[in-house]
Amino acid sequence: MSEAWDPILLAVWRHRFAAVAEEMLQALWRAAFSTNIKERRDHSAAVFTGRGEMVAHAAAIPVHLGSQPLSVQAALARFGASWAPGDAVLLNDPYEGGTHLPDLTLVTPVFEPGAAPGSEPAWIVATRAHHADVGGMSPGSLPLARELVQEGLCIPPVLLVRRGEVQDDLVRLIAANSRTPQERQGDLRAQLAANALGVERLLALTRARGEQARRYAAHLQDYAERMMRRFLAALPAGSYRFLDALESDGIGGGELPIQCQVTIAPRGEATIDFTGTAPASAGPLNANRAVTVAAVAYAFRIVCGAAVGSGEDDPPLNAGMLRPLALKIPPGSLLDPPRGHAVAGGNVETSQRIVDVVLGALAQACPELIPAASQGTMNNLTIGGVHPGRAGERFAYYETLGGGAGGGPRGPGAHAIQVHMTNTRNTPIEALEQELPLRVRRLAVRRGSGGRGLHPGGDGIVRELEVLVPATATLLTERRRRAPWGLGGGAPGAPGRNYLVRAGRAPAVPEPLPDKVSLELAPGDVLGMQTPGGGGWGSAPGAQDAGPLSSPR
Repeated sequence: MSEAWDPILLAVWRHRFAAVAEEMLQALWRAAFSTNIKERRDHSAAVFTGRGEMVAHAAAIPVHLGSQPLSVQAALARFGASWAPGDAVLLNDPYEGGTHLPDLTLVTPVFEPGAAPGSEPAWIVATRAHHADVGGMSPGSLPLARELVQEGLCIPPVLLVRRGEVQDDLVRLIAANSRTPQERQGDLRAQLAANALGVERLLALTRARGEQARRYAAHLQDYAERMMRRFLAALPAGSYRFLDALESDGIGGGELPIQCQVTIAPRGEATIDFTGTAPASAGPLNANRAVTVAAVAYAFRIVCGAAVGSGEDDPPLNAGMLRPLALKIPPGSLLDPPRGHAVAGGNVETSQRIVDVVLGALAQACPELIPAASQGTMNNLTIGGVHPGRAGERFAYYETLGGGAGGGPRGPGAHAIQVHMTNTRNTPIEALEQELPLRVRRLAVRRGSGGRGLHPGGDGIVRELEVLVPATATLLTERRRRAPWGLGGGAPGAPGRNYLVRAGRAPAVPEPLPDKVSLELAPGDVLGMQTPGGGGWGSAPGAQDAGPLSSPR
């Protein structure tokens, strides 16, 4: 924009908008029913212009935030010409702006007083929450499925609230398709409350400084664009390619390669081309366009932030930051599957590998900014069964486990941490054992699992979980064979390991489990997981050189 702007006011408005999103996030967390939101905080919130362009977000889950704009655009496409004050749109359809089915997104337009139905809203607010069960063929709704309908209830953009009236029949329909209906109703109500708070806060800002608020929303987007263009213009022009792969499709198929070529143009633009990526998978590892956009946005934002350094803020993740980036995703590929393909693992596992290949390509353009590979998986675990002594009430537990972060040019990788596309907390042992028929037998840092190097990779986690009732468990994990790669002579991190110790079996020898598996557990069975360590960065005595740009098996 050519209009003058005040840098102090820009900073003020950046934090004002972010504060609205953060307050929504906190409201959802405090009102939620499920352990997954109350303890793990697997939810996000963001503020958009009335045209659906992201302005600000709360510090939450990268895979949520980068993909939320497509959910808002889907809501606008369906209801933007007719929605009115008091409306709110719910969706989770991965082929209409969603990610995977457990992530329910609520989109609410913010109208100024007296606005006519069908007019453009002043703002839009959105929350996304991972609901621990939305049906499907296994508890937790992350099954090893072959098609979308096996993964749970699919919701296209629908009006959950119509002119202030909650559509209770729709709430009951969603709850009836879940193994934990009370949780679904409670978490949906929490999202409604969070969005209502966002509407209230934005209307207060608009009443006080409406025109200035709109101008500085646009200035913030332009500022993010300038930061990204300046970063890209400083890189050596050229094309940089990297190849990595997912280990399996979860239903018996082999590796799924993901190839990325990043082309840097001298004028401060980049094209990210995924030609050469595997076709759509028969299993649940497909990632839709929303997930791919989120992973690319995250990777470029963190590298741009590393280039800026401590003298300025990181670039805001908003619509402006994405303007210099052009994505080329082959239709029908793993990253743009035909409608109906299963996608449960695309959001949680394929997103991590997209980050790996984008960072691997950028490491050739700016090696001084890029760390070695982090653990490269979310180590997804779902367990479900029937609560003892609760009149047949069922439970569905979901968690992701941290691992090692990659060592980088500026220091070693962190131990036992969530990396890249997820930012959730772990479920505290006390909360888990109080609310669920499970017992944590071991939780420790997996010492020595980080790759060696001048700056070693972080260590992973060891956790063993005993089930106290008959249960069904599903593991959806990666980096069990293809180790997280090192950079600049650093060694790869240790791959992960899944195992099971059956109750009453002597000796108690761990039974190896594959990277992706669904199995029935008996009381006393112990499910174990050792998560991967991060790759090492830089040569060090005794470190095995994995090659600066290789992805070792």
